[in-house]
Amino acid sequence: MKPLEGIVVLEFAQFMAGPSAGLRLADLGARVIKIERPVHGEAGRQIALKNLFLDGSSLVFHTVNRNKESYAADLKNPEDLECIRKLIARADVMTHNFRPGVMEKIGLDYEKVKAINSKMIYGTVTGYGTTGPWVKKPGQDLLVQSMSGFVNLTGNKNDDPVPVGAAISDIITGTHLAHGILASILKRFKTNEGAWVEVSLLESTLDLQFEVITTYLNDGNQKPIRAEKGAAHAYLSAPYGEYQTNDGYIALAMGSLIRLGEILDCKELANYTNSVSWFTQRDEIMDILRAFLIKRNTQEWLDILEPEGIWCSDVYDYKRLLNHEGYKVLQMDQKLELLSGEEVHTLRCPIRVDDKRIFANKPAPRVGQHTDAIRAEFNL
Repeated sequence: MKPLEGIVVLEFAQFMAGPSAGLRLADLGARVIKIERPVHGEAGRQIALKNLFLDGSSLVFHTVNRNKESYAADLKNPEDLECIRKLIARADVMTHNFRPGVMEKIGLDYEKVKAINSKMIYGTVTGYGTTGPWVKKPGQDLLVQSMSGFVNLTGNKNDDPVPVGAAISDIITGTHLAHGILASILKRFKTNEGAWVEVSLLESTLDLQFEVITTYLNDGNQKPIRAEKGAAHAYLSAPYGEYQTNDGYIALAMGSLIRLGEILDCKELANYTNSVSWFTQRDEIMDILRAFLIKRNTQEWLDILEPEGIWCSDVYDYKRLLNHEGYKVLQMDQKLELLSGEEVHTLRCPIRVDDKRIFANKPAPRVGQHTDAIRAEFNL
């Protein structure tokens, strides 16, 4: 039995942040019913990565909506809306990411829902909160990465702002929403009352940066300075970063520069005995390491450093990673067959419960695939 079996979630959310929270709840056993508009479904069905579509919906939709059901309803239609209210009366959780004011207009805001079901856990996702000058601005991952300062942490010193090449704001927001929902479910066991859980893309992306923003606030508001080349953290000292070797790259994490120099037999590093210099002279130290590490292959350096406990690693691309035994032993892959006969090759839930991996048992639904069955089950 999965931990959340018996919990019913109504997901009005679209795109990535809200649905990724639903993905985690569904993987953990919750029954997640997507409430979608008839025919076209939620807008995320048409947001494609690399223009890849399967069974009429984008590949990314299939990755984030496995293990869910689809109930088609026109929220502007009074009859459909009445059926939704009946579903709300029987559910445990509902989520949405409509703009502030939309749910109030159709009578499904928290207070109205609470009147229908006092035990409801009501989860909302916004872009920038519910008040302030950015309320009506689109809550989109790239925009939030840019507005939160996150784009100034990656890349080299003289690079333009560099966003991360994944929907990181969406995913961390969905994670926070799932955390809030799970905590509220526990609270309900104690109080027999529901709760309103609110998250925003901006707040979650700021929280993702808590270590660097805390450093900024406690360091006289000194702007984070990226290294000239190869560093992976604007506030960490040398040797932290990535370096080219004779046949690839090697990553070096934090540690004693003195000990690293001794193990490598790099005599030039002996000039930097004061740990303060590892910060103030980071670029020239990294230049020394670059000139030194390029002389041998990555594996040669790993064979020297790893036995000595130095935190280091090879740098993999997807082809090397996915064919490596270190990846294969995790059993992260899973394949889901669609109604069309097409197949989605994706990753499983990363959580293990009682030492058991969690795999999906059904693919993402077609629009309204379960409407008739849900109507019959709930007597709608």
